[in-house]
Amino acid sequence: MKKRITILTICLLLAFLLAFPKEALAAAREGLGLWLDTLLPTLLPFLILTGILLRTDGITRIVQPIAPFFKVLTGLSGEGAYAFVLGLLCGYPMGAKLPADLYHAGKINRQESEYLLTCCNNPSPAFLVTYVGQICLEGKVPVGFLVGILFLSDMTCMCFFRFFVFRKKSTPVFADLESTENRPFPIPGILNTIGGASPMTFFETMAKLGGYILMFSIISACVSHFWFLPPGGKYIFWGMIEVTTGVHGLLFSGFPFRLRVLLALCMSAFGGFCILAQTKSVLGKDLSLRPYASAKCLNTAITAVLTLLFL
Repeated sequence: MKKRITILTICLLLAFLLAFPKEALAAAREGLGLWLDTLLPTLLPFLILTGILLRTDGITRIVQPIAPFFKVLTGLSGEGAYAFVLGLLCGYPMGAKLPADLYHAGKINRQESEYLLTCCNNPSPAFLVTYVGQICLEGKVPVGFLVGILFLSDMTCMCFFRFFVFRKKSTPVFADLESTENRPFPIPGILNTIGGASPMTFFETMAKLGGYILMFSIISACVSHFWFLPPGGKYIFWGMIEVTTGVHGLLFSGFPFRLRVLLALCMSAFGGFCILAQTKSVLGKDLSLRPYASAKCLNTAITAVLTLLFL
């Protein structure tokens, strides 16, 4: 059934490309512009530098002083704390790639990696302040409100998964590192690159992320062209598909400003199916997407409640 739906979707997109080339071209350019102007210069340096730290074991030295603090506060190991902090600063999808790379490098176990996915793969502060706050909400909402709501929501979600989900699986919260001898495939791209493997691995990762943005931009254009429901629903659907398109579309939605704020924060917290696909692409076959997907749904609900309370 899943395969049939995938084939049908691809056929419909191909038909849209052939029937409406102008709209498809405009959507493709918009998606590639987002990848080239925002994603590539933002994420690529972090991919390279994090790869060097992992390869040279520099992460252990960096996080050693703060490891006890994070162990008590979040239940994370020192390496997990590094991924947590850097993930919060870098945003989608770096917050998913860091735990995945640490797991494949044998620095953290699978349970800690999946726990990290529930709390550190979120919109970056830079995205919230510049794109959401200044462009999409026209600078009318305080920066502290935008960042604070999503951070508080994320921490609430993190506590829930720590004490009610992952705690049931092992005691203490995270057991000792699993043996890496029998893992089905070796340490991926970013770790092999430093020290001999092809530097093209970095660009392969970025190209994969760009491909997802391109395809979901075309999907959004296709849905917009054939949309027959009330116009307001189109903008909400955009946000479910791809967060940047959805948040920007709120500018032209005609919604009351308070509703725009609520939807912008909820869209940012959820990330959209495009981010979900990007996250899956960087996790590999070992790590499950379910903790991340369930956390995004819970995070969105908590964000909605907090926004309504504080508004």
